[in-house]
Amino acid sequence: MMISTKGRYALRLMLDIALHSSGEPVRIREIASRQMISDKYLEQIVSVLNKAGFLKSIRGPQGGYKLTRDPGEYTVGMILRLTEGSLAPVACLEDEVNQCERQDDCVTLILWKKLDDAIKGVVDHVTLADLMEWQLGKSGSYSI
Repeated sequence: MMISTKGRYALRLMLDIALHSSGEPVRIREIASRQMISDKYLEQIVSVLNKAGFLKSIRGPQGGYKLTRDPGEYTVGMILRLTEGSLAPVACLEDEVNQCERQDDCVTLILWKKLDDAIKGVVDHVTLADLMEWQLGKSGSYSI
């Protein structure tokens, strides 16, 4: 499993908004400049996050984007699943019920389940607030 640029940038965008939001909306142009990402690409990602209710759009000259919840309420898994879809390492683990006809005889399924559990154990327990804390502890500043 490899996280695409869309997933990585969505996480960076959410973290940037969380770090730079002092009650005021954060502008895409500012995020793009700090993150060195095309503002056009960020607009596509913002659209997905906005439709999902993760961000709130504020229009006007002082407009931009704000988180709709506290950073501690967003997990990395929520953000990545929204942009990436399933995070399962193999197709047979993507659905709630494994549909694979070989599952009873597939010894490698044990490995894939362990890997899937490990991935979920990390991404579903690390929050945006955790990332903020790690960033601030690492550099003492807002640079990400």
